[in-house]
Amino acid sequence: MNFKEFRKGIYESPKEGDMRVPVRAVSTSEMLGSMMSDRTFRQAQNVAQLPGILEASYVMPDGHEGYGFPIGGVAAFDPDDGIVSPGGVGYDINCGVRLIRTNLSEKDIRPKLKPLISALYTNVPSGVGSKSKVRLNPQQLEEAVTEGLRWAVNHGYGTQKDLEHCEENGFFGDSDYSLVSDMAKKRGGPQLGTLGAGNHFMEIQKVEKILDPEIGKAFGITHEGQITIMVHSGSRGYGHQICDDFIRTMMGAIQKNNWQLPDRELSYAPLHAKESQDYLQAMRTAINFAFNNRQLMTHWARETFAQVLGGRWEDYDLSLVYDVCHNIAKFEEHEVAGKTKKVCVHRKGATRAFWKGRKEIPQAYRNVGQPVIIPGSMNTASYLLCGQPGAALTFGSSCHGAGRVMSRHEAIRRFSGRDIVKQMEASGQAIEAGSYELLAEEAGGAYKNVDEVVRAVELAGISKIVAKMVPIGVIKG
Repeated sequence: MNFKEFRKGIYESPKEGDMRVPVRAVSTSEMLGSMMSDRTFRQAQNVAQLPGILEASYVMPDGHEGYGFPIGGVAAFDPDDGIVSPGGVGYDINCGVRLIRTNLSEKDIRPKLKPLISALYTNVPSGVGSKSKVRLNPQQLEEAVTEGLRWAVNHGYGTQKDLEHCEENGFFGDSDYSLVSDMAKKRGGPQLGTLGAGNHFMEIQKVEKILDPEIGKAFGITHEGQITIMVHSGSRGYGHQICDDFIRTMMGAIQKNNWQLPDRELSYAPLHAKESQDYLQAMRTAINFAFNNRQLMTHWARETFAQVLGGRWEDYDLSLVYDVCHNIAKFEEHEVAGKTKKVCVHRKGATRAFWKGRKEIPQAYRNVGQPVIIPGSMNTASYLLCGQPGAALTFGSSCHGAGRVMSRHEAIRRFSGRDIVKQMEASGQAIEAGSYELLAEEAGGAYKNVDEVVRAVELAGISKIVAKMVPIGVIKG
């Protein structure tokens, strides 16, 4: 591919063959080459061939090869002649991340860090196939995935402020539980409030550096050494099954209607087709599942802080800064060819990054911009950013994490989980994990340099770096 600088921090490869739009990569010149080592850009070119795609097929700096769409892929589609693709959302629907601030400093919790991490590991179910302390029958599950985060708040697992500090207020309407398969319901019922495995985690972090004190203050990040909690998880087996079901449904529609398909993994249907409408309504229940999933884990984390440190969780603040999605398809208003129009944005491994003034941002942050939360790996930093006007070009999208550079099998071959634990403990971190093999899979060396990833989106004017956090306590499934 022939990339040329399109704008500072953004490179463009022109249309060729059946591509309807160019491919644009948000990247530094150094990172651009590394993304050419796998099928990332080939997949982005395939996405550029889909009907109704607008402006460009985007790849964020954490981009790497995925299923159909590259992970880190962003594409917006015209509501009249565009499509929806389950591969453009991903298997873990509304995989997302939330940041919780506290009024504690490292010195306040350092003496109790190990018992705190142990208690969190006990109180927050984690691991492959993990089951929640809350078991929902099909009717109760329907309420949770239809009402969204309001369900958790009404059942005593959250506050009104939690609702306000969540993308879309933690709720997607126009959903239909009847379109969800019995298998998805069976998988989801026992999993609400579970962390899962893979790259999902709960971390106790400390603020290592504040890069923008003014915005940091608006977000409640006020001093270096401040303790935060980060939760990264999604819709678990419930969302995975919905994706799997509708990929098959859309493949059937592709064959029946003889629609053009650049890659089998990019099964899709026109937005107006029944298959797409059914998928979107089922997908929204998984989005609501994931909001509640992260909320229940937040509730148990709050209880755990009170249990180990004494008093009430409110004594330590433990307020939600924000909760953002990064595997989603949704209708938003964006400027296209000089006119504002509603489009269907697919973000797969990409995070919404709206700038100040957008009505979708909580009132408390509207004068500064939306918090953008970028998790790193357990061996590296995570970042809190703020959406900037430059994100208008990328349909309000930023990166979502560090991005893998190595397969899980290769990471297991190269790294030792036992050595990772020794290194982390030697550096003062406390860690609880399901297995040494999992830790090897998630070694920092298996990921891109998150510092460079966030530098790339700042360079492009998409997001501004507000604060850098480093983990001092880690829970992995």
